[in-house]
Amino acid sequence: MRTVEKIIHGQKTSDGEGVKLTRLLTHELQQRLDPFLMLDAFGSDEASDYVGGFPDHPHRGFETVTYMLTGKMRHHDSAGNSGLLEDGGVQWMTAGKGVIHSEMPEQENGRMSGFQLWVNLPAKHKMCAPWYKDIQSNDIPEFHLENNIKVRVIAGHSHHTQGAVQREETEPLYLDIHLPNTKSSSFEEIIPKNHNAFIYVYEGSVTVGDGFEQQGVQIEEMAILRNNSDQLKINTTTGAKLILIAGKPLKESIVQYGPFVMNTKEQIIQAVEDYRAGRLI
Repeated sequence: MRTVEKIIHGQKTSDGEGVKLTRLLTHELQQRLDPFLMLDAFGSDEASDYVGGFPDHPHRGFETVTYMLTGKMRHHDSAGNSGLLEDGGVQWMTAGKGVIHSEMPEQENGRMSGFQLWVNLPAKHKMCAPWYKDIQSNDIPEFHLENNIKVRVIAGHSHHTQGAVQREETEPLYLDIHLPNTKSSSFEEIIPKNHNAFIYVYEGSVTVGDGFEQQGVQIEEMAILRNNSDQLKINTTTGAKLILIAGKPLKESIVQYGPFVMNTKEQIIQAVEDYRAGRLI
């Protein structure tokens, strides 16, 4: 079974116009968790923590995946796309050669919580045309296992269920796993051994592995999983909700400057020049 390599507690920070969040996948982990570049978790009942939102800002060279657990956020971009992200929905955006977008709350009270994941693009696709898709909660495939286990398949394939999004190069797997509060509940998944993988527990607690190699992962902890097996087992006795993310590494150079992620410093300089000159869409 895959085992836990490292526990990450994340960095409390803010982004956009003061939106409070926890940055779990930071720059230092990009090579280790290739093709994933960033993971932010956000969640608050205080409107002041999120009401400023994320006004217009650029991206180039990767994809953004926003998964809203609760709340409403409006997306606009310079390619003409617009969509409302609501409870349980996903927005998947390919920035490609460049796009300017905004993500602004459409609520002034109540809870807003969810995740934003950045997925790298291979060098040959970094300058592709921007792409955007809204996926409403009802359109995310789900399956149920014994003991009332529920799994939402945002990307990839799991237990003969095809997710809402597929990517040939990075083969991302993105699952939202709900384990019930029973005496014992477990979920197993097959992940190619060479794919990098991690979990983040947002309710309850779990153990990863089997037998003497089990290790606990508590609420608001991210666990990087060792590439020591193609089998993963997640257990709980308390009930838990967590996301499982895995993907095929690109094994290419990663050069990031803020919202731009390319393969060379020269490409980054060009991205900045193009943005300043108004050449992004």
